Formats: sequence, structure tokens, C-alpha cells
Amino acid sequence: MAKKTSDATETLDRLTGDDPELREMIAEEAVHAQVARMICEARTAAGLTQKQLADLLGTQQSTIARLEDADYQGHSLGMLRRIAEALHQKLEVRFVPDRAA
Repeated sequence: MAKKTSDATETLDRLTGDDPELREMIAEEAVHAQVARMICEARTAAGLTQKQLADLLGTQQSTIARLEDADYQGHSLGMLRRIAEALHQKLEVRFVPDRAA
């Protein structure tokens, strides 16, 4: 029986085993969720509702809701730049070393 853990990475490692496709899919979904969370956190930190941010961007509230949905896969660099500008922030995109490499 495997030792109990509360480490999410260790749990995922146990579930995915050596399946590189599954690992890649999980990593991609994690990025989508992270982007959605960052948009939501930046918007709320600025004290804006989804509707208010949408108005600043010249779009609909439903667009902002979709961008803040962890399952949404259509984030574009252009839209992220527009959001950053509307929130008086700087968008930073970076590459980080792969832990598996």
C-alpha cells in the first residue's frame, strides 16, 4: 500500500505513472487554470466586476467569464495584453525549466 501524502504533485505522479500523454494533458490543463485564476485575481484586486472589466476592454461580461473559466482553452496573448493594460499591469510571459528534464 502506498504511503499517504497531501502533496498534489506526488499524487498526480502516482495517478499518471509513466504516461507522457496524460502528463502533458494535465500540465496543459494546469496552465489554463492558472491563467484563468490570474485574470480573476487581477480583476478582483483592481476592484472591478467582470462587467466593468468587459466595458474597459470593449467586450461583453460573458467574455470575461469565459476567460476566467479554468476549462477555457482560447486565451490569446493579445487579449491578455489588453487585460493587463486595462488593469494598469504588465504582462509577463516566461519559460521555466521542465522539472522532468
